[in-house]
Amino acid sequence: MQSDHQSWFDRLRAYRNRLITDAGFQRWALANPLARPLAAKGARTVFDLCAGFVYSQVLFSCVRLRLFDLLREGPQSAEALAGRVSLTPEATVRLLEAALSLNLVERWSGSRYGLSALGAALAASPAALALIEHQPIAYADLQDPISLLRRDGAGRRVAEYWPYSAAPQPKELSSEQVAAYSALMAASQPAVAEQALDAYPMERHRVLLDVGGGEGAFLAAAAERAPDLKLMLFDLPAVTQRAKERLGNAGLLERALLHSGDFLKDPLPQGADIISLVRIVHDHDDESALALLRNVRKALPSDGALLIVEAMSGVKGAEPVTAYYSFYTLAMGRGEPRTAAQIGALLKKAGFAHIRQLRTRLPLLTSAIVAWPAL
Repeated sequence: MQSDHQSWFDRLRAYRNRLITDAGFQRWALANPLARPLAAKGARTVFDLCAGFVYSQVLFSCVRLRLFDLLREGPQSAEALAGRVSLTPEATVRLLEAALSLNLVERWSGSRYGLSALGAALAASPAALALIEHQPIAYADLQDPISLLRRDGAGRRVAEYWPYSAAPQPKELSSEQVAAYSALMAASQPAVAEQALDAYPMERHRVLLDVGGGEGAFLAAAAERAPDLKLMLFDLPAVTQRAKERLGNAGLLERALLHSGDFLKDPLPQGADIISLVRIVHDHDDESALALLRNVRKALPSDGALLIVEAMSGVKGAEPVTAYYSFYTLAMGRGEPRTAAQIGALLKKAGFAHIRQLRTRLPLLTSAIVAWPAL
């Protein structure tokens, strides 16, 4: 029955595609008042796909020139902004008009430009601004996407930015080598943590171990939500040193135990009743991800839980995640975006029996899964 239904649906879609590719039908659709909005929407979608890189470069320019920060002070004229962004008045108008067309700014009274609702939201999000400034590294690797897909040596910037992805001995990475990516993760982690901790309250647990915890941003967010929660962090030695400084500045070192090592090869510390993997699993291929999950399982007590937090494929409202992370992880040299079902399959192989996908409020940013070991 399923096969017959699919065959019928495929024939229907084939008929639809023959109509759409017919020049006469295209003219009719544009002339027909009922069909014209659909035709125009399709044309706009194709235009957006073609112009997407230009859109992202306009956004990047606004962020790099701190345009949103300047407009948070209040609406200003192009002439007033020109000197502050070190552009000519003509170039400033060009950028502002481009930003206006993308709804990043609005035209205010007195020939001034001000923040739109979207621009205001971006200006208030350090996480989004940090990620936008990071994008040119990925764009450099994507200049020749065919070569990247064929893995013929194209694209190295992303892999160099995340040096642990290709390092034979990650534990030997220096502080300088981990500084850039650690800072980016720390800047963008609070927004991810907010979504995860809204979906899964930490107050029910005694000790949280954040594996691959970076500078401790997720631990700090969890500590604020659960004042009695003890904290543990596991990461590479150079990264752990950065976490010590950050958690010390936050007054959390008395609640925290920091451990160094390679989570794919070294045993994880025991004592936590919940372990978190925040934006970690999708950085690894299936073999490495399974090794990591098995390592986590060994460190958990029988009543412990594992919380996986990352952007996932196949989540309604987050469909573009697949396209973005598929190519980003390809440039990185390992990893891939996975559906919740694919992550669940890895969890079962690793010894987890009870798996539940959590509902997050902004799945485009992150999704979450909680899993408990088999008894």
